[in-house]
Amino acid sequence: MIRLYGTVNDSIVDGPGLRYVVFTQGCPHHCKGCHNPNSHDLLGGYLVDMKDLLLEIDKNSLLDGITISGGEPFIQAKNLISFIKEIKKRHLHIMIYSGYTFEEIMSLGKDERELLSLCDTLVDGRFIQSQRSLSLRYKGSLNQRIINVSLSLQKRKIILQDVNEYGEFIINKS
Repeated sequence: MIRLYGTVNDSIVDGPGLRYVVFTQGCPHHCKGCHNPNSHDLLGGYLVDMKDLLLEIDKNSLLDGITISGGEPFIQAKNLISFIKEIKKRHLHIMIYSGYTFEEIMSLGKDERELLSLCDTLVDGRFIQSQRSLSLRYKGSLNQRIINVSLSLQKRKIILQDVNEYGEFIINKS
């Protein structure tokens, strides 16, 4: 079971291509200006069986990926691991948003590191309202990073991704 704030069946703003978005419930960060403040309550939202989510996802053969947002997904890392493993079997791109930085996630614990390792892309860092920009694609404030997770884990350093004019990820060579 996963505690959710909600889902979106076909988003084009939460990552490249057509995506199914899962908004987890519960967040310890309470960022000023958060676009989902109702997702902060740890006991709010509703419980969903992962099998029901997978059935919904399987109904849409046009999906390019899954985005996990929040709330804060990493506070439900243990429950999300098996869900993400099922998504990987479907060969969909997996993107996750977190108020934690990559470095913080790596220090949280085994489940959090495993969840991170299953994802393709991480958008990390708390939303900072004074750094908000509507011109940013796939992130809300300038401090946030779009990270290629597998390359970062392989090279043991942060590998950033940029977004081209078509909304596709490209590796930042700088």
